[in-house]
Amino acid sequence: MIAVVKDSATKEQVAHFVDWIESKGLSADISRGAGETIIGLVGDTTQIDPFLVESMDIIDRVQRVSEPFKKANRKFHPLDTVIDCGHGVLVGGGHFQVIAGPCSVEGENLLRIAREVKAAGATMLRGGAYKPRTSPYSYQGMGEEGLDLLREAGDELDMPIVTEIMDPRDVQKFLDRNIEVWQIGARNSQNFPLLKEVGKTQVPILLKRGIAGTIDELLMAAEYVMSEGNPNVIVCERGIRSFERRTRNTFDLNAVPVLHGLTHLPVCADPSHATGYTRYVTPMALAATAAGADCLEIEVHDDPSHAWSDGAQALTPAQFKDAMARIAKVREAVTMEVE
Repeated sequence: MIAVVKDSATKEQVAHFVDWIESKGLSADISRGAGETIIGLVGDTTQIDPFLVESMDIIDRVQRVSEPFKKANRKFHPLDTVIDCGHGVLVGGGHFQVIAGPCSVEGENLLRIAREVKAAGATMLRGGAYKPRTSPYSYQGMGEEGLDLLREAGDELDMPIVTEIMDPRDVQKFLDRNIEVWQIGARNSQNFPLLKEVGKTQVPILLKRGIAGTIDELLMAAEYVMSEGNPNVIVCERGIRSFERRTRNTFDLNAVPVLHGLTHLPVCADPSHATGYTRYVTPMALAATAAGADCLEIEVHDDPSHAWSDGAQALTPAQFKDAMARIAKVREAVTMEVE
């Protein structure tokens, strides 16, 4: 349920209304926009009579929210959320960013790749220190050593780091190293203990859609994080499993505008994991940009044929530079004023 507050309401009246909501065992989510203030009632709203709420002097109107996700819902928060990822990098609300780097942290080549992607225009550095793999015998990542290498690269280049967290027990390791953006991968998108634990922090979370997850399931995963007090969630479309075998996954670009309609959270797109092949990454990065993605996550490696994981979908630095030039042109087209 949401209550739209009248312009004439004072701060004291709003505070009194919030106290009343909380006395009923609910929590209040307040969103102040340029034109109106919206108070979202979160909890078992069946105990609240909407006609009673609407009869209050400060309330303009009341509306039921049928979707199970509340805090992530655009009805609760009509304006786009802008997330500060550190180092002056903002995502959402017209702020567009590109995350780039290798699938896995492999060693000293990380800094070399990082310098290349930054020079081409990337604003955040990705790299996996912990790698969820289908086979237990595949490379699992460098662990804490990989986090340290990422931290060194991020500090030298003044770039936020984006890397995956897989275990609630690793939260303190990430906090100690000031990892700016924590990625929740597709395999962990419904790891509810992990979602709750990262929700207890204020760290930006890049939350990927599940391997065969629906859009609503992605938003409910975001709700798990937000319900614990962390509003800094970026939802990411990275392709879903379908019957099609010509690509690694099916890149559901419908999800980008659909998510923008349903949620105020920034929307990211990952054309690398979605397609699985280098030759498709740039075209789909351009398509995601045109569809309105707030950021892209692209894998880049200086020697893809010898990459320790996912080399088949990595761009070389030269290919990435070309892609960034094309992305800039698409951004220019989609953001231009039309007479």
